[in-house]
Amino acid sequence: MKQLQKNIRRVAIFLCALFVLLAAWGAYSLLTYGSRWFASSANTFMRTRKKNVIAGDILDRNGVVLATSYNGERIYQNDLSARKATVHVVGDSGSNVNNSAESFFASYLYGFNSSFLERLSFALRGEQRRGDAVRLTVDCRLSTYIASIFPSGKAGAVVVMNYKTGEVLSEQSFPTFDPQNITASVKSDPQKPFFNRAIQGLYTPGSTFKMVTAASAIENYTNYNTIAFDCTGQLTLGNRVITDAGTNLKEDKLTKHGVIDLKKAFQVSCNNSFAQLALQLGDARLRKTAEDFGFNDNFLFRDVVVENSSYPTSNRNDGEIAWTGAGQSALTASPLHMCMIGAAIANDGVMMEPKLLISATAPNGTQRAGLTAKVYRKPLTPEQAAVLKEYMRAVVTGGTGTSANISGKKVCGKTGSAEIDGQEFTNAWFVGFLDETSSPYALSIVVENAGGGGSVAAPLARKIFSWMLKNGFVQ
Repeated sequence: MKQLQKNIRRVAIFLCALFVLLAAWGAYSLLTYGSRWFASSANTFMRTRKKNVIAGDILDRNGVVLATSYNGERIYQNDLSARKATVHVVGDSGSNVNNSAESFFASYLYGFNSSFLERLSFALRGEQRRGDAVRLTVDCRLSTYIASIFPSGKAGAVVVMNYKTGEVLSEQSFPTFDPQNITASVKSDPQKPFFNRAIQGLYTPGSTFKMVTAASAIENYTNYNTIAFDCTGQLTLGNRVITDAGTNLKEDKLTKHGVIDLKKAFQVSCNNSFAQLALQLGDARLRKTAEDFGFNDNFLFRDVVVENSSYPTSNRNDGEIAWTGAGQSALTASPLHMCMIGAAIANDGVMMEPKLLISATAPNGTQRAGLTAKVYRKPLTPEQAAVLKEYMRAVVTGGTGTSANISGKKVCGKTGSAEIDGQEFTNAWFVGFLDETSSPYALSIVVENAGGGGSVAAPLARKIFSWMLKNGFVQ
């Protein structure tokens, strides 16, 4: 009998422990994934709630109303250009854009966080309940300007952020669409205008990944600045032939850089040199550096859902490792993540979590949520970041990114021309920043099937930074 009582007690303790663990896991999951579950299109409770609550306004960082509610309908701003330029970050009433402000911040917009007294106040007044007003970090004017200069007919993305705070000033995907006039042609467009390439698009980063490869060399070698590479124009590893931009093997035309050091290899974006460097580093060390920058991590940011970037872990022969060092192979990254990498270099090695929400304010004026800067990672020491800043400055002053240069300002950057099977042209990349204390801004640009990063994306960076400097983006 005593043994039976002991067994029952043990089972009871075990079940209690399981219950506590389940409760703890539930609390953790709600805290970690709550916003994502809440924003899901499968959330029938939220769909029902939308019918009974007047959705709060969505505003940009300067108070410009991007979305409001009128007579039971969701209305977006009057200016068509501005409306289209902000559609991917704001969203649309039909939830065609995944994880936009309309869905991701629905708990605020539809009053799910309001107190009993707030609800009672609306009921006593006989008024339909209103949700909170959500103020975003994005700048409508900046987004509209960027949309006006992005190559017509091309798909791609642009992200601009404050590298000190993580505030995202522009999160744009192309092509855009009008949320108040979604036609059949928009729905059937093969370029998929509903798809938010800035946060969902997983691209081969091309030579912009050389920021990471160079960082790995700086971290692992004390003599990084004296390492020499001999670029003969091509490097053959198994069935993989690595060449540089401008090479045409059919015409026996090779781009050769000769014997160069790491800084020069970075400046001229030498694939052969970075392929050799990756082989010297080895896959394990290069992967570790990439993972320090967030590759292979599960991004769980408070304000934005970002697709996870990937550093390949299979099929790691010499050819693939070498090609990874140059930014190709099976590497994938979103434009927002690549912007974060450039921003970390600009911010003395500190990578900030991207932020989209400045505030959520209740109808009675109570502030429900506010902006708090948060460090995501520290992939570099300040000294290592300073070396990479110097390299990226050299790219703009005398390398592949001279088209991004602005007289009198310190623009730093890295170009990329990512080769994609089946495309006529490469994807054009530029990741860079203003090394200016009063203007701490970084950006990432990708233009699909457009050509070289230096000739296509770098001039866009110059225009964007120039516009920002002329239009008050100075702290």
